[in-house]
Amino acid sequence: MASGLAGKVVLITGASSGIGEALAREVARRGGRSALAARRTERLEALAAELRASGGEALALQCDVTRDGDVERAVEQAREAFGRLDIAIANAGFGVAGRVEDLSIDDFRRQLETNVFGALRTVKAALPELKRSRGGVALIGSASGYVAVPGMGAYSMSKFAVRALAETLRGELHADGVAVTHVAPGFVASEIRRIDNLGKLTDRARDPVPPWLVMPTPQAARQIMDAIAARRAEAIITGHAKLGVSLARHAPGLLNAAVARLARRSKGARS
Repeated sequence: MASGLAGKVVLITGASSGIGEALAREVARRGGRSALAARRTERLEALAAELRASGGEALALQCDVTRDGDVERAVEQAREAFGRLDIAIANAGFGVAGRVEDLSIDDFRRQLETNVFGALRTVKAALPELKRSRGGVALIGSASGYVAVPGMGAYSMSKFAVRALAETLRGELHADGVAVTHVAPGFVASEIRRIDNLGKLTDRARDPVPPWLVMPTPQAARQIMDAIAARRAEAIITGHAKLGVSLARHAPGLLNAAVARLARRSKGARS
């Protein structure tokens, strides 16, 4: 399934695990070339070596999207190695959990710095190259960018902002020929639910989400890359995410009632 990606250069932030790692494998499967950016260089190097061993082209780039200059450096290294950049996928992110009254301002700031400003840094760093190639940018949001639930306010704030950024860019970049794809996954198999509020990986014994609700990352990556290659405006990933987004758009009263009930149950459990 090389159509739409053969020979194209794709920058992926947060490529060391989860959706980002699966996207790197999917890009290689379709004949694309990957610039893999993340903080954990040992994982990136192993992934890049795996992709090269299977006949792909991949470059591992140390990059922290919360640091000014890192994404610009990654884009420049990708351009030097491959000669161009066709797609940038702003995937790096994590989730801060907790009630608004219990979280500190620094918790919110840390959440927005990675999920929102990290995505913004990626877009701004990649845009000059994407305009030259008339390529595409993809912002990995979440179903939480449509549906805010108790205990996930900071995360939802960040993903609502990512959706707003995608919608704004779509209008601004249309005349430049740059496609903008907003991706809103539901529960996908990844490490995100094992990352604490400081952004550190923990050894939690089990995923709190029921397995039947969790989509395998290769399946999610295929759907995401289908949307990006087709230059679609949006991709809602997983059935429950599609249901939540549909309710948010067409039956907000019903959704609000369900969220209020969830809030009451959560408060009762704490009591």
